[in-house]
Amino acid sequence: MLWLMAPFGTTAVLVFGVPDSLLAQPKNVIFGHLIAAIIGVGFSQFVGVAPWSLGLATGLAITAMLASKTTHPPAGANPMLIMLTGQNRGFILTPVLSGALLMVALAWLAKKIHQRF
Repeated sequence: MLWLMAPFGTTAVLVFGVPDSLLAQPKNVIFGHLIAAIIGVGFSQFVGVAPWSLGLATGLAITAMLASKTTHPPAGANPMLIMLTGQNRGFILTPVLSGALLMVALAWLAKKIHQRF
């Protein structure tokens, strides 16, 4: 359960299925998930969980990704996931950051193998 994070399913579709898409680029995957997770944890710990805070955190995460040019649609679900499951700051490193890095590395490797054959 340590590595379970539902938005990674959609991330996998993007990085393995359409790896050349702007939304599937390593910067977008890593920083999109990281930004959204930090916002989710921040809201969970300092604002609280309520319908209005879930919406505000999600909107803020999307805005931050757009402003930083790291838009990754699956990461838009991170604040809700984090807030509704009561995650703490440790969740940012595992599974969010470590999982995003691992997925990007595996997608890069799969693309290199595919190009050779």
